[in-house]
This record gives sequence, structure tokens and C-alpha cells, in this order.
Amino acid sequence: MGEKVAFIGLGAMGGPMAQNIVKKGTNLSVYDIEKSKMDPLIDLGSTPGKSIKDTIQNAEVIITMLPSTDNVRSVICSAEGVLSFAKPGSIILDMSTIAPTGTDEVYDLCRQKEVDFIDAPVGRLVSHAISGDSLFMVGCDNDEAFKKVEPLLNAMGTTIIRCGKVGSGIRAKVVNNFQILSIAQITAEALTLAKKIGLDLNTFKEVNAGTTANNGQFHINFMSKVLQNDIEPGFTIDLAHKDMGLAIETANSFRVGLPVGSSVQAVYGQARSGKFAKKDFSALLDYACEIAEVSPPRIKS
Repeated sequence: MGEKVAFIGLGAMGGPMAQNIVKKGTNLSVYDIEKSKMDPLIDLGSTPGKSIKDTIQNAEVIITMLPSTDNVRSVICSAEGVLSFAKPGSIILDMSTIAPTGTDEVYDLCRQKEVDFIDAPVGRLVSHAISGDSLFMVGCDNDEAFKKVEPLLNAMGTTIIRCGKVGSGIRAKVVNNFQILSIAQITAEALTLAKKIGLDLNTFKEVNAGTTANNGQFHINFMSKVLQNDIEPGFTIDLAHKDMGLAIETANSFRVGLPVGSSVQAVYGQARSGKFAKKDFSALLDYACEIAEVSPPRIKS
């Protein structure tokens, strides 16, 4: 891609995703408030920005991957933000997981500045971001803008799902994460109960896989993380709590009750009050077992 591309936000997901863009031959201008996070990109030949203004100067595509709705508003909409310096006709590709109402607000401001906006939040895990196997849920009104960012998405992932107009991508992400995170808690409770009543984990795994109770949290996430005695993130319980909060906030905004989800959100809130806050969200199993006073189950390799 010959046009200048800027990437802002080089955290656990953004860093490796930016690296994959560079490895596929696109030179990036990069920026993160934690300067050390730019080092791996600099080593690959990217240009470090001194500020947002410096980073996006003359950029055709500006990618943002940020932790929260407030971060996105600040980076894009503040006096020193992207929209103060982006040229008309450029594209902002926001891959953050934020409140849909926040996406709608940013989109409105982009239209006033004649800047295209695409929301493309990321599915799958940090491991997929590293390997270049991410999934993107894309909300886009302008097919020409999509064609410009499509090679970048293909450099970072393997699956692009066009969800509809701007804002539909983040809506899909919030709903999907709500389901993932709720299923994770149910799985933690089920495995805790199985352990408490003496079920063999391998046997229960076989039973579960043969019924409609089968789910990716048990058979993929838990199997590769907590059940292997690995609770390092991954995706932290803190971030899971944030994303559950986005679902509850969105439901409230649109007058939808989520009674089970609200209970699950409360569990994440309690789990993050102690030692599990920065652990992988599959550690919900260890948290549930600790409360039930049973040793957490593990898969024998």
C-alpha cells in the first residue's frame, strides 16, 4: 500500500496487529503514549510519532486501537486529536471496543470534517492478533473507503465480516462479547459444580462435546488456558468487566433488560476486586472454585 498509514494504540492487540501490517510491506507511522510500546515497530522500520499531529501528517488511513470510549473520544475528537489535523478524504479505521453511542458520536464529527470513518472491532484473542488470524466486524458506509482499508485488514487477519453501515461493527462486537463473557462464567460455574460432585473432567468434556452444551469457552479458551494451569492474559478479567459494562450500558441506552448479563457483570466486578483482576478471564474457574472451596480442575496432558 503506497499511501501513508498511521497506527495509534500499540497495546496487547494493537502492537502485534501493527507489526503484521509492517511485515506485509506497509510502512507505518506509529504512536502510543507509552513510548516503549513503539520500540518493536521501530525495530521493524516504522516511523515513531512525537505526537498525534506528527504521526498522522499526510496520512491517508489512520488506524486507532484504544482501550475505552473516552480514549477514542480524546484521541480522535480533542483539540490535539486526529480530527484537528486529518485531511478531508482521509479514513479513520477504529478497531477499538467501545460504546456504540461513542462510535456514533465520533462518526458524526468525522462527517462534519469530511473524513471517512469505519468501525472494525476485532474478534478472537491476542494469540490470533500475534499470528495474523484476527476477525474483523466492519461497519462502513463507503465502499471506496473499504477497498482502501481491506488490504490492511487482510494483513492483520483472516476473516472480514461486513456488518452493515457505520456503527454496526461495534454493535456486533458488543453483543458477541456479551455472549462470550456470559458463557465463560456459566462454564466456570459448571466446571466448579462438576469438580465438587466428583465428575471426571475428561469424561465430562466428552459428554459436553456431544451435546448442545458444547461451547468454545470450555473447549477452546478454557482448554488452552486455565485448564492447562495458565491464567496469564490473554484477555484480562478487568477488560472483560469493561466489555460486560459496555453491553449493559448499551442495553440501558436502548431500553433492553439483560437480567442474566447483569448478574454475570456483578461476578466480574467482584472477581476484579482481588488477585484475579489482571489474570486471563478463564481464571473465572479458579475464582469460582476458590469460593466453593474445591481445588480447581486441570487437564492432564
